Amino acid sequence: MTMKSAPIYFDNAATTPMDERVLEEMLPYFKNNFGNPSSVHSHGRNARETLEKARKKIASLLNTSPGEIIFTSGGTEADNTAICGAIETYGIKHIITSPIEHHAVLHVVEHEVKEKNIRLSLLECDAEGNLNMDQLALLLEKEPNSLVSLMHGNNEIGNLNDIERIAALCKQHGSYFHSDTVQTMGHYPIDLKALPIHSLSGSAHKFHGPKGVGFIYINKTKKINPLMLGGGQERNNRGGTENIAGIIAMAKALELAFDDQASHAEEILQLKTYLKSQIEKNIPGVTFNGLSGNLDKSLYTVLNVSFPPSENNQGMLLFHLDLEGISASGGSACSSGARLGSHVLNALEADPSRENVRFSLSRFNTKAEIDHVVKILAGLYQA
Repeated sequence: MTMKSAPIYFDNAATTPMDERVLEEMLPYFKNNFGNPSSVHSHGRNARETLEKARKKIASLLNTSPGEIIFTSGGTEADNTAICGAIETYGIKHIITSPIEHHAVLHVVEHEVKEKNIRLSLLECDAEGNLNMDQLALLLEKEPNSLVSLMHGNNEIGNLNDIERIAALCKQHGSYFHSDTVQTMGHYPIDLKALPIHSLSGSAHKFHGPKGVGFIYINKTKKINPLMLGGGQERNNRGGTENIAGIIAMAKALELAFDDQASHAEEILQLKTYLKSQIEKNIPGVTFNGLSGNLDKSLYTVLNVSFPPSENNQGMLLFHLDLEGISASGGSACSSGARLGSHVLNALEADPSRENVRFSLSRFNTKAEIDHVVKILAGLYQA
């Protein structure tokens, strides 16, 4: 009887496994140090002290002040807060974004445009997902008091945007710049003293922390009205009792990510390079969506593969991989049940006859896992 191989997880862009050191850091805050940080007694004071230490740690890692870090339930809340808050606070009447943003940005933008009669400009992108920066410059010159929301790294096709250039353009024209940095936070160095950005978002479960906790950075010169109203928590920036255990874990996870960021990047890029070369070697006719196949211009964690049509698979490639214990994605996990498929690949006018699989890697993956995955893929594509 053939023994089934251990499960292989190649969907780290959807969520990452929690680092054991992060779990150990957060466990005491479920059992013993469980106080409400808004309470004035000793349990509450201890929780408040712990909360502010975590805030200072994250602020230090990003080279900013603790008062500019606001804890949220995750990246979606952070994106919603930044966009809605900027619109309300600064009377924004024009939004610039792109058709390949995460739905946490696109859906709230669509809602605000409809409800508040705001003009929307979507940047053009080519077949590789490159955004038209000349168009951005022209739009900002025409309407300087705009809100620009453009992600740092695309979760589906791995494209990296030049947020330094975008920030400089927004600063030049007096526009508000928000970036969804959920896919790059903890994976790339971010210096908020050097980057003239007004807000950005992070989510712990994308860098080996827990789900359900994230943060938003809001530059002190461009404060915005809160989205969540309540008991005045987070210095009146976000109502709701803080998730102490999650916040402690997030700070630890980000610290671990930045401690070894360069070595992690090199290690994971080597895995991605190997995965790409082995897929090309063993399966004729594969291509790569967006810039994910360009090892110099894309997230080192993401490889989005376009497979040729196959009689063996007939649209069931992900299903066959799952049967073999291999977890990967056909696009963003947040839209995996959508009938229309990936809005990102649709924007790139990808060939609908081909099957697309996003493999996303972490430091917990191995070369042996890649060998097994490629062996399964090659078997599925044999005549």
